[in-house]
Amino acid sequence: MIDVVVCIGGPPGSGKSTAGRKVAERLGLEYRSAGEIFRAEASQHGLDLEAFGRYAETHPEVDRALDRAMQALARPGRVLDGRIQGPLCRRHGIAAVSIVITARPEVRAGRVAGRDAASLDRATREIAEREASEHRRYRTLYEIDLDTEPVDFTIDSSERSPSEVVEEIVRFLERKGQDP
Repeated sequence: MIDVVVCIGGPPGSGKSTAGRKVAERLGLEYRSAGEIFRAEASQHGLDLEAFGRYAETHPEVDRALDRAMQALARPGRVLDGRIQGPLCRRHGIAAVSIVITARPEVRAGRVAGRDAASLDRATREIAEREASEHRRYRTLYEIDLDTEPVDFTIDSSERSPSEVVEEIVRFLERKGQDP
């Protein structure tokens, strides 16, 4: 049993959700996704992800409610998939491992374009706008700068398959669990 919350973050298209689901499955943990909750909220408002992100910039209650809900789920035995869940756990004194999955921008754009059936140009633009919006919101709401937040483990998924990313994360968690 993992005795901490496993938080998996990373930018859009990095593979964090795929890895989070597969790590949870492999280790018999529960998986919870901030992105799924945010997308559901966007849909309820009749907005796409990009428009809902802009809406959230002037409606801080959107992020606060989402982050309260995710932090209420922060317990050992769970994988929390969300860009700021690791930093939030740390700020709330919750024992957590913060893992960040990265990938080169062009790889991320290709993944998002494929997932959303969008052009590469559109995916690139939407990723840039989403990241800028999230950075502004996280700094304003929580004084979190994702570029400088400490993490426990970072992995670049650009040249790795999802299975390879999961294997690296599982090995890290196993080593971490053996540390005195």
